[in-house]
Amino acid sequence: MKIAIGNDHAAVEMKNEIVDFLKELGHEVVNFGTDTVESVNYPVYGEKVGRAVAAGEADCGIVICGTGVGISLAANKVKGIRAVVCSEPYSARLSKQHNNTNVLAFGARVIGIELAKMIVTEWLSAEFEGGRHAERVNMIMELEK
Repeated sequence: MKIAIGNDHAAVEMKNEIVDFLKELGHEVVNFGTDTVESVNYPVYGEKVGRAVAAGEADCGIVICGTGVGISLAANKVKGIRAVVCSEPYSARLSKQHNNTNVLAFGARVIGIELAKMIVTEWLSAEFEGGRHAERVNMIMELEK
């Protein structure tokens, strides 16, 4: 799987560890994030990942900032993106199964690296269930029009 990843200055270390983890799992990773700890604007990186996923340049995306909130809001402004902020694995799994999320977000200042890996694992291994959930996802996507 090809995964786009983006981050701001608060999440450089966590991004690097998640990139290594994803590669160990056999995924291709495209880094759209910063590699500097100097202050940058997280919306830039959320948008980059969102656009890559929406254009089909990546199968899905992961975005990380201090809380995961700001960068996910930016990604969600890109048409076709359903980004979710998760601080635990259960919501990550259900977000994919029920909402067909295509971008995962979390906060480097909120969770540790081992929990982040568990969240990523659950999200990547989950599959959209379709059925009644498809109608609801379609309703959400209609809001973009």
